[in-house]
Amino acid sequence: MENLIANSTEAVAVILFGIGFTMLLFHRNLFRKLIGLNVMDTGVFLFLASMGYIEGRKAPIIVNGVQSTEAYINPLPASLVLTGIVVSVSVTAIMLSLTVRLYMRYHTLNLDEIYRMADHLEDDR
Repeated sequence: MENLIANSTEAVAVILFGIGFTMLLFHRNLFRKLIGLNVMDTGVFLFLASMGYIEGRKAPIIVNGVQSTEAYINPLPASLVLTGIVVSVSVTAIMLSLTVRLYMRYHTLNLDEIYRMADHLEDDR
């Protein structure tokens, strides 16, 4: 229990990832799947950011001539999170635009109905 409290940020990140993954797997609504993907992304970003933080260290900006690597945190996880957020926003925008197009064509966001209607349209050809 002590380890769970000490690593609460990592535990929350894993829970967020699990919630998002469950939404991605079990919901048939495309918009809910998109929300699940974003929740998963948030869990991964939280995990990366928490792994990059080290108690007692400062941001990697050289102040007062201190150049020892032990005085600073690693900037790589933060840069990965920022890059991931940019990619996530781009993927979300594309997915939303495709979802709107599917809704305009089939008038539903339920994947089962879209598959059925798309298969029915192919049979008519």
